Amino acid sequence: MKQAVSLSAGYPTPLGAHWDGQGINFSLFSAHAERVDLCLFSSDGVRELRRLTLPSLSNQIWHGYLPNAGPGTLYGYRVHGPYQTHLGHRFNHNKLLLDPYCRQLFGKFIWSDTHCGYDMAQSEKDVKMDKRDNKDFMPRGVVVEDIPGSSRSHHRVPMEQTTIYETHLKGFTIIHPEV
Repeated sequence: MKQAVSLSAGYPTPLGAHWDGQGINFSLFSAHAERVDLCLFSSDGVRELRRLTLPSLSNQIWHGYLPNAGPGTLYGYRVHGPYQTHLGHRFNHNKLLLDPYCRQLFGKFIWSDTHCGYDMAQSEKDVKMDKRDNKDFMPRGVVVEDIPGSSRSHHRVPMEQTTIYETHLKGFTIIHPEV
């Protein structure tokens, strides 16, 4: 795997993988992850070309921007975090995960017990983490080009420079002549 390419911060929204004409912004929600790795695959989906850590975390959304990449890029995630079953945490970075916001898949899902995050041979099931990789049995997410005319405007003002103004609609408009 090559590590020459790096990710810049990118933006937390929209969730998923979105091409902007010059690169791809990746964003993924996880309230308890400690790290999220973006896995990039060859065009046939067989070889993992790069594994890059998403560099930014904003309000429980991990995000990063990959310049000079575009539609057709195949990807998945590996999410690092606590494996504490008694607290409901079963993070297992040995498992390749699909982006829940991906809009196209490449390859087929093939059932295998390697998809389970725990060792199924143990009598207590989910107490011991399974260290086997499931990538050979998982489809890849595909970055797609947005449909023309469906572009979204993104709020690009940093949160520390943003002012949120709340008002009561009736009180704010009660003397307006057209309301």
